[in-house]
This record gives sequence, C-alpha cells and structure tokens, in this order.
Amino acid sequence: MKKCIKFVLYFIIVIFLLALITEIQIIYFGENAKPKKSDCIIVLGCRVYGSTPSPFLIWRLNKGLELYDKGYGDYIIVSGGKGPGENISEAKAMKNYLVYKGIDSSRVIMEDKSMSTMENLSNSKRVMEEKGLKTAVIVSNKYHLKRASLMAESHGIEGSYSGVFVYTYKNREITGYIREIPALWKYYLYKLFKVY
Repeated sequence: MKKCIKFVLYFIIVIFLLALITEIQIIYFGENAKPKKSDCIIVLGCRVYGSTPSPFLIWRLNKGLELYDKGYGDYIIVSGGKGPGENISEAKAMKNYLVYKGIDSSRVIMEDKSMSTMENLSNSKRVMEEKGLKTAVIVSNKYHLKRASLMAESHGIEGSYSGVFVYTYKNREITGYIREIPALWKYYLYKLFKVY
C-alpha cells in the first residue's frame, strides 16, 4: 500500500514539474517573440460571432494592422475557415475588418479552408508558395505562439512571431495559458508518433 502511495505521489510530482516546465516555455516564447521584416504577415483565425470577429480576433487583427503599417510585411494572410455558429469564414470576417480599417483589399489574402492551427499554417504555407512569399510574421495570442512556431517550422515556414494579450479578458487569457499545456503535449506526442 505504501509503495502504491509513493508511486502516485511521485507520478503527481513528475506531472507537475513537466507542466511547470511547459508553462515556462509557453510564457517565455510568447513574451520574447519579436517580429522581423518579412514578405507577409499571417494572422491566425479565432472565433467569429455571426459575421463579427471576437475580441481576441480583433486584437490579433489590430496587431497585424500595426505590423503592416510599420512595414513588417507587404501582404496580410488571414487564415481561418467557417466554424459552428459562424455565418461566414473567419478569413472573410478578418478581411472585411481590415478593409474597413483602410487596407487595400488586394493586400489581404484569404485562406478560408482551415479548421485548426495546423491547417492554418499548412494552408498559409501553400498560399505563400503560390504568391512567391518566403518569410512571414505570425500573429496570435501570446500563449499560442510556442505551439504555432513548432507547427510553422514543421511546414518549412521561415517565420518570426508577434503576440497579443487581451487585458480586458484576462481570465480567458489565463485559461488559455493553462489549456495550452496539454495542447502542446498533444502536439509533441503527435510528432513523436507521426500522426500529423
């Protein structure tokens, strides 16, 4: 009985330490990500309410717009398909927002088929190849950037990163940091067993 309790205790300690190390990696990457001048900016999709970008998506779009205005990319690739409860694709909602904000529509390239981060990046890579674009700044929430960077690298995207933290939704951001731990573990396991 004592051996069983010791095993469970050690197991809990190991899991806790692994989670702590993973969280440190996630936070460190997100806080230290710096954009580099590139051929394009990729804004990863997020929830759309009907036809309206969610607050998280608006922050990502505003960051993409800021980078574009500062000359970090000549094009913005908006990436995201149409999910449940969404009247239009995330990419279409994102393009509408950016054009409304004054960007020439010819500078906003839609990728509207993806349903996951992995598909966001694989499909955006295809768009980049079609347009002859070699480098990208990838924009998402800070907690999402570590995993996005691994996926981008696996698809051969030469990328730098820029993240947002939505202060008005601090609790949801904290939840995102916690949920990203198992999401990153899942990615590592999938890569290990070549599921992707």
